[in-house]
Amino acid sequence: MNAPVEFLDYGPDAVLMAGLTGSNWRLKDYQVRGGYEALRKIVAERTPPEQIIAEMKKSALRGRGGAGFPTGLKWSFMPKNYVGDKYVVCNSDEGEPGTFKDRDILRYNPHAVIEGMAIGAYAMGANRGYNYIHGEIWDTYLRCEEAVEEAYAAGLLGANILGSDFSFHLHNHHGFGAYICGEETALLESIEGKKGQPRFKPPFPASFGVYGKPTTINNTETFAAAAWIARNGGEAFLNLGRPNNGGTKIFSVSGDVARPGNFEVKLGTPFATLLEMAGGMRDGRPLKACIPGGSSMPVLPGEVMLQTDMDYDSIAKAGSMLGSGAVIVMNDTRCMVRSLLRLSYFYFEESCGQCTPCREGTGWLWRMVHRIEHGEGRMEDLDVLNSVSDNIIGRTICALGDAAAMPVKSFIKHFRDEFAYHVEHKKCLVAPYL
Repeated sequence: MNAPVEFLDYGPDAVLMAGLTGSNWRLKDYQVRGGYEALRKIVAERTPPEQIIAEMKKSALRGRGGAGFPTGLKWSFMPKNYVGDKYVVCNSDEGEPGTFKDRDILRYNPHAVIEGMAIGAYAMGANRGYNYIHGEIWDTYLRCEEAVEEAYAAGLLGANILGSDFSFHLHNHHGFGAYICGEETALLESIEGKKGQPRFKPPFPASFGVYGKPTTINNTETFAAAAWIARNGGEAFLNLGRPNNGGTKIFSVSGDVARPGNFEVKLGTPFATLLEMAGGMRDGRPLKACIPGGSSMPVLPGEVMLQTDMDYDSIAKAGSMLGSGAVIVMNDTRCMVRSLLRLSYFYFEESCGQCTPCREGTGWLWRMVHRIEHGEGRMEDLDVLNSVSDNIIGRTICALGDAAAMPVKSFIKHFRDEFAYHVEHKKCLVAPYL
């Protein structure tokens, strides 16, 4: 079942998706909301590209896909004097468990992403782009195809956009649901028609990306925010959040809450406020634990989360990461061993198998947690789980190995008593699931 979409409205222009429904996503609707005003002004006035990048830096917009890298800085890495094709790629391969924000941006506001990509292409001197869309949301892919066709017909994409000397050709490209293709270089391999496996770095995509050409990859929400920043200015976006944490952020709240859904709030909003927006805890039960940024991020105890604000720095200080903004809420009926078992199985299944520590290690982690959950665990398994995790982290080409290991370490760190109880008593410490 699809989660409902809920958004805070800080004004008619201040957020990415406020007030949008399934019927007002077309070009005419986006233009009523001020859409493409920024692109029109930029190409008409021949705005210097470095000025656009400076505004992005001022906004403190950080990548909304998980890594949180400063967007303006990333745009500045694109080689300026390169002769030939340069690419802008949107990573819409949303596969992180618990995350469902990007699909709704593409459903309800696809032109914001298109405009953001076009502005990024102008700023970086790129002339071609791909929007790589998760393969399991086919209807959304078809809607994005319609939106791109509308933009071409209106002269907002293609050769000599709006009569200028700026050209940008954009194509939608659908994946097939492989989690590994959310890693940016595996995504590039997939676009090229190859098996989706991460590349060794260096060289980095900025110098050797899709088809060996300079390429910049950003997340769906990042490009949508870039369009707003270009229209309203970097300082206005920064002031919606906190220093080093500019703007609003869409959080996908799921789990044991009364109203799961997407909620766009200012960065720095207390977690307790976000939880209240999601209707509070389901059935009024206590908050036991929360994963604040998607399944690959370290879990935090409920009492820690309730004292934490929702921004990159605050969550890092609490001991986790903001990641993709997927907030997975767990109440006191949730068995932490069983929860970790489900996560471990996911990463075991989704490993591409390229790196030995990940290919073998994710299987070891899942099998050990499976043993503990089913009353066959040994006390030394807890230390072995930590040891295996330590030997995965930092030893793989991409971050999937870290993504598999960090939940294991954090679950054992904060809920070791439950794992020990499983080993000693061959049963769960908490009541059965509701």
